[in-house]
Amino acid sequence: MNPDDEIAKLARRIDATSKTEHFLVNADKVGTLRRQGALELHHICADFVSAVNGRLTQTQLELSPPSYCAEAFREAGVNLMQISSQGREMQIAFEAPSQSVSTEKFLIPYVLEGEVRAYNQKMLERSEIRSQRLFFCVEKETAVWRFFDWRTRRTGKLNTDLLASLMEPLF
Repeated sequence: MNPDDEIAKLARRIDATSKTEHFLVNADKVGTLRRQGALELHHICADFVSAVNGRLTQTQLELSPPSYCAEAFREAGVNLMQISSQGREMQIAFEAPSQSVSTEKFLIPYVLEGEVRAYNQKMLERSEIRSQRLFFCVEKETAVWRFFDWRTRRTGKLNTDLLASLMEPLF
């Protein structure tokens, strides 16, 4: 292994730790960010469902829960949202990591972690579920949902296009 690669890896880890420690001193701010992240995730899902339903002529996508408020976020345990149509499911599960801010599973500091899973009946019969990891990442004064594809190592901002690309093969 190239020694420069190890140095670069260490430098990224030190930077990530430094960013994480910025949030460790204010638990209220972390709680607020987590509720904001849950609301933002529901908003992304609602925008996706609305955009697709606006173009459908017969069937509709359903979002559960249909509305979401900050008080609905569960600090302890898994939070769940679901988009479905005719036995095709996209399930979004997310929760707070064990630490207030973590870099354990993703290099960018995050306050929420989760996964989006997409499947239909045929896929379930073959034990084939498409999934992407999700992280609500914080950096300085901004926070954004990011996805991580563990198979390709690709990452980016979570948006309606990603949700469409995950749901499209189900039909």
